[in-house]
Amino acid sequence: MTALEGHGTYDAVIVGAGHNGLVAAAYLARAGRSVLVLERLDHTGGAAVSTRPFAGVDARLSRYSYLVSLLPRKIVRDLGLDFRLRTRTISSYTPVERGGRATGLLVGGGEQRTRESFARLTGSDREYAAWQRFYDMTGRLAQRVFPTLTEPLPTRDELCRRVDDEEAWRTLFEEPIGVAVEDRFADDLVRGVVLTDALIGTFADAHDPSLQQNRCFLYHVIGGGTGDWDVPVGGMGALTDALADAARRAGAVIATGHEAVRVATDGRAAEVTYRHRDTQGTVGARHVLVNASPEALAALTADAPPEPAEGAQLKVNMLLTRLPRLRDTSVDSREAFAGTFHIAEGYRQLAAAHARAAAGELPAAPPSEIYCHSLTDPTILGPDLVERGYQTLTLFGLHAPARLFARDNDGVREDLLKATLAQLDAHLAEPLADCLATDADGRPCIEAKTPLDLERDLGLPGGNIFHRALSWPYAAEGTGRWGVETPHANVLLCGAGAVRGGGVSGVPGHNAAMAVLEAGQGG
Repeated sequence: MTALEGHGTYDAVIVGAGHNGLVAAAYLARAGRSVLVLERLDHTGGAAVSTRPFAGVDARLSRYSYLVSLLPRKIVRDLGLDFRLRTRTISSYTPVERGGRATGLLVGGGEQRTRESFARLTGSDREYAAWQRFYDMTGRLAQRVFPTLTEPLPTRDELCRRVDDEEAWRTLFEEPIGVAVEDRFADDLVRGVVLTDALIGTFADAHDPSLQQNRCFLYHVIGGGTGDWDVPVGGMGALTDALADAARRAGAVIATGHEAVRVATDGRAAEVTYRHRDTQGTVGARHVLVNASPEALAALTADAPPEPAEGAQLKVNMLLTRLPRLRDTSVDSREAFAGTFHIAEGYRQLAAAHARAAAGELPAAPPSEIYCHSLTDPTILGPDLVERGYQTLTLFGLHAPARLFARDNDGVREDLLKATLAQLDAHLAEPLADCLATDADGRPCIEAKTPLDLERDLGLPGGNIFHRALSWPYAAEGTGRWGVETPHANVLLCGAGAVRGGGVSGVPGHNAAMAVLEAGQGG
């Protein structure tokens, strides 16, 4: 018998100590429930961690997930988390060459500066006025939709009435987002900047009839009721460390290095079998909360697996000795990289990249976006690196589906990274390679992760950062009251694949805890 088995039956056993599992553990333990968290890895946090990826270098990066928008302040307050966010003063910068001249679009730095940037790029105030109208509309929708994420699922009609805006509902919930982009904006670059929020982690065309791109766009513009994407002070690991501390303080037991391998249940009581080193054990549970993918859940319960998921991104972490100079001299590098720096993300470029990847080939001009965490929060770097002017860069590449890497993950990764950085270099006044720091072994401080790497390292199905296609934030057939229910009455899905999951939000963890507490008496 292992040490954990001596406890008897827990009110809740949580499989996975990612941020959602830790949120659920903290809520349930604070409510007086006995809670055990089983984590396969030797640390908590899942994809929301801070690590030092470069040997001998004091840079603690948000290695996988890196910005926060969807985390409700309610969760931070309820759990008493010592966790802070900082707002980015620049929203985005998108470089482009027009008429043989290096220019770009800067969004941020004040309304007047943004207006002037639009006018300089497009030649009039029309696109800026359209931009304001469009994001005023999404802002109103965000204020009405975001609070519902931590409430029982509304029906589609209930959510539509709550939105109370026919144009916004049609634009985001009924028509492909490409229709709105093309109707409202004329400039190709502006169209592309708008569309990117529909494609991050989602392999789709602007006019995909499934509307998966709309669901992705929706979650990218409703966060916090504003759509802002903020920088976690201390890196993403600061959040999951705070969550683990909150859960432990409340009495939860977190067992790292313990991999759940089977969940047996009759709907009222469950047994969870786990592996720890060379031993195997079993614990009883009134409820089991699975902070893993729907595929992993099906494997644990021996149910039919869902349709396979597929990720579609290249994730790159870099450490630089300095930020590179830009060909566009109208903007400083410290501003351009402080927000989201869009590369090869014009509207036609995004369509071409998707079409090529869908045909099984790497995009000729891989689209990506970059930001510099250390400009907003230098605490992730050691004092010596800060003094010497070092900076981090995080790159997220789009339209890189897992299928492209199946034949030769290492080789295709190298080819795609080279092509992606070449697109960046086209807008720089000096090669990025000249700015890369080196680690203790003299190697450039750059690492790239494909969907297959993320599947191997984190258990993300097909490398999909959302675990599966994002869902609408309303009830549908089989979604249950909270969107975390499964065919087994006392087994809940509290990972990103739950309804209203995806991103660093804690929402599925909160909602699974609420479902348990509503059941009463812990069982």
